[in-house]
Amino acid sequence: VQLQASGGGLVQPGGSLRLSCAASGVTVDNFAIAWFRQAPGKDREFVAGIFRGSRETYGTDSMKGRFTISRDRAKSTVDLQMNSLELEDTAIYYCAASTSVIWSTQTTPNAYAYWGPGTQVTVSS
Repeated sequence: VQLQASGGGLVQPGGSLRLSCAASGVTVDNFAIAWFRQAPGKDREFVAGIFRGSRETYGTDSMKGRFTISRDRAKSTVDLQMNSLELEDTAIYYCAASTSVIWSTQTTPNAYAYWGPGTQVTVSS
């Protein structure tokens, strides 16, 4: 499974970006997909996830409100809409896939077997 994240770039504080995650050779709908991010010198951090074959999402309280994950079945992508971006949101954003996740580990990187190379998001004035 090869994943490709796109849509990153430079944005001013308060701005928005929409990231997309696509898969090569497979249907992304067959996987639970999550977005993680990693800033320099920090651990990889869970952002949002969406269950396999579903529009049901899961996430953490710290990310809800500004980050929204969704499936676009027409494009066969899983998108991450990011609003009201802050300087601290600067990181490489990765999409990851798993054939199944369980609630106890669904926000941890080890739960995902497949990873894309990431896309840089820089929030700067």
